[in-house]
This record gives sequence, C-alpha cells and structure tokens, in this order.
Amino acid sequence: MNWLLIGGLGLLVVSVLLFVGSRRLRKRTGLPGGRVIYSDTRTWQACPEPLYAPSVNLVGKPDYVVTKWKYAIPIEVKSCHAPAEPYYSHVLQLAAYCLLIEETYDQRPPYGLIHYPERTFAVKYTSELEGELLSTIEWMREDMRAQDVDRDHNDPVRCQACGYGEYCDQRLA
Repeated sequence: MNWLLIGGLGLLVVSVLLFVGSRRLRKRTGLPGGRVIYSDTRTWQACPEPLYAPSVNLVGKPDYVVTKWKYAIPIEVKSCHAPAEPYYSHVLQLAAYCLLIEETYDQRPPYGLIHYPERTFAVKYTSELEGELLSTIEWMREDMRAQDVDRDHNDPVRCQACGYGEYCDQRLA
C-alpha cells in the first residue's frame, strides 16, 4: 500500500513540474492559452508550408498561429527590446499574417500578437489596418516594377542575416 501511495505522489509531483514548465515555456514564447496549430520555429513541430493569400499573391510564415475560442490568432515573436509601441513595420507584418490566416482558414482574426522579450502587444486587425497593408503591398510592387529598388541600410550584419541574400545584387557581406 505504501508503494502505491509513494508512486502516486511521485506521479503527482512530476505532473505538476511538467505543468509549471509548460506554462513557463508558453509565457517565454508569448503564446496565449489555446492550441498551437502552426509554428515556424521548429520548437513545437516541423516547419509547415507557408500560408498563401491568392487575392494579393502573398506568402508568409507566422511564428505561431494559436486557436483561441473560435479564432486563429497569429503571433509574431521579436528578439529586440520592446518599444513603447510596436514598430509600424512589425504591425504591418502582423497584418499580413492576419490576411494570410483569413484566406487560408476562411476566418478573419480579430487581432494578432507581437511578442517582445519584455512585453506583448495585441494589435486589432481592423479594416483600416488591412487597407494600410494593401496600400503598402501595392506601393512595394510598384517600386519593384520600376526596378529602382535599393537596399535601405548599410549594416553588413543585417545584410548577412537577410533571407534574400542569395538573390540580391546589392549584398554587402
């Protein structure tokens, strides 16, 4: 009888430790409660196919998509220190993920999350934000069609980390 009690207590302790550890990991990654259905970080699963929005010919891979209640919520994880407000470029990136989720899962997310190490911002996916995103995409495509696109930095470290380096004729490093 004592062995059963000791074994049961041992299992209880292990389950509590696993629960606490999983909550800490979730908090560190910036994930809210819910089920992770997509992850581009290789932490939770193998990297899935990118999401695709045919209406604007846009492809992207959010860091995470979590289902919370009936919604799929995109989460973008940043490694830089948290600003007072999220950077505009980060907000537009998150809006792009909202659009990708809407077209992939046929469901419009009400918001997305940008997680910095010290803080997480919830950004509402409004029709105004979607309009800014679509205008920015069109502006970028016009620049690309004009073929007068130049890199906008002089940082070799940033250039080396860029995912488009193998295609870039303006590479610094």
